[in-house]
Amino acid sequence: MNEKHVLVVDNENLVCWSLAKMLKRIGHATEIANTAAAARLNLNSFTPDLVILEAALPDADGLQLLTEFKSKKPGLPVVVMTSNFHSNLAFQAFSLGADDYIGKPFNIDMVERTVQKILVKQNQDNEINPEKKSLRKKYEPDQLVGNCPSMVDLFKTINTCAQNDCKTILVLGESGTGKELVTHAIHNQSARKGAPLIELNCASLPENLLENELFGHEKGAYTDAGSREVGIFEQAEGGTVFLDEIGDMPLKMQAKILKVIENRKFRRLGGQEDIETDVRIIAATNQNLIAMVKEGRFRGDLFYRLNMMSITLKPLRERKKCIPSMVEYFIDRLNGEYGRSVEGISSHALRFLMAHSWPGNVRELRNSLERAMMLEPGNILSTDNFCEFPGTEHLREGGGSCGCSLPAEATIVLPPEGISIEEVEKEYIKQALSRYDGNQTKAAKCLGLTLDTLRYRRKKFGLEKYPSKPSSISSPPVGKKDRGSSTALPG
Repeated sequence: MNEKHVLVVDNENLVCWSLAKMLKRIGHATEIANTAAAARLNLNSFTPDLVILEAALPDADGLQLLTEFKSKKPGLPVVVMTSNFHSNLAFQAFSLGADDYIGKPFNIDMVERTVQKILVKQNQDNEINPEKKSLRKKYEPDQLVGNCPSMVDLFKTINTCAQNDCKTILVLGESGTGKELVTHAIHNQSARKGAPLIELNCASLPENLLENELFGHEKGAYTDAGSREVGIFEQAEGGTVFLDEIGDMPLKMQAKILKVIENRKFRRLGGQEDIETDVRIIAATNQNLIAMVKEGRFRGDLFYRLNMMSITLKPLRERKKCIPSMVEYFIDRLNGEYGRSVEGISSHALRFLMAHSWPGNVRELRNSLERAMMLEPGNILSTDNFCEFPGTEHLREGGGSCGCSLPAEATIVLPPEGISIEEVEKEYIKQALSRYDGNQTKAAKCLGLTLDTLRYRRKKFGLEKYPSKPSSISSPPVGKKDRGSSTALPG
């Protein structure tokens, strides 16, 4: 690969140094910018082929800078990087045109692979047609919220499906996990956004009406067919057809859908000619299709065609770390819907929500918050206005043992007055080093960090000579004694 120009925008000098060293090693020229102002100057003078951009800069919002860069140079790849992830940052970044997302602290080998992948693809695009680089459009963020790793991976998969125009996608997950939202996100991020997205619940219609709804009919096709009528596949031409509850589709109709997928053609009821169609088909179900194939209740050939690109949504009970950001998002959204001015949720109420298993998933969480907001007379949501959940009685305000029996996912709850993430991180590093008498390898393993990352953090926090003696601090300073939970390093 020829030498490329890479602009690194970050206010931490050590981050810039490590990235510049890696980029030089793989043969690329690098410029460093510690502020948005310096980055703007480098955009014109250095003419980068790739930008690695910190989302939180001292003089500007990194996402705003991302928008500026994409406006001035639409084909310029940008990788967003941050240690301060909040509710919907990754999805916002992708919606605004980011090519990838990196969390801090990062693995330098992973960053190298990301850079190489983007630059190789850029070379290939230029060789195919340097005059016609695709311009990614900007869309409003969809209602997909979360800050856990599985959600970041989901945002990336959605972006991949949309940008590569996958023709068939299978979305799996329990009811209420957001399969419809994923469908809208894929459609709205793709070049098909200008064409219709039409949804059909396969369980809501009998077989004869289902076929008519999908393919339409010719005049006289049956007794009441007084005129020609087009079906969903014609109405959605160039766009997306969403087949919800595909597991409930009759076997005979499954064969016809398979034919549409394979041949890109269909025939109206009573028609004599095939009609070509260009649509993306997204199918969704909460059923176990593999088991249904074995039982003969779902066609294996259709399953394997749909499963070419599969997205599985985790239930909310397996990603409870997303709940605080979801609560924040829904409060803000419901304030707009109901004209309320609720400012947030009490720490007791948040622990109350974290303790529930959420069998109805995100839909149940939203409905619970909607009910609480309609009943809440004040500006902070309390447990009083949430429905009673089994096993959470002791977590209501005034319940005596509130907060003492939290599930594993809620061992650290953000206090209402906030906390310094850097102080927490520094204290955890001190505890780990103290526990293992300064053995960096064991401390890094305990903290889930690479050895290089631990060394970088020690230097950042001035802990190179620590520990000189065992630490006597068991939890980071948080201002008030009662934070609802302990942040001591787990045993």
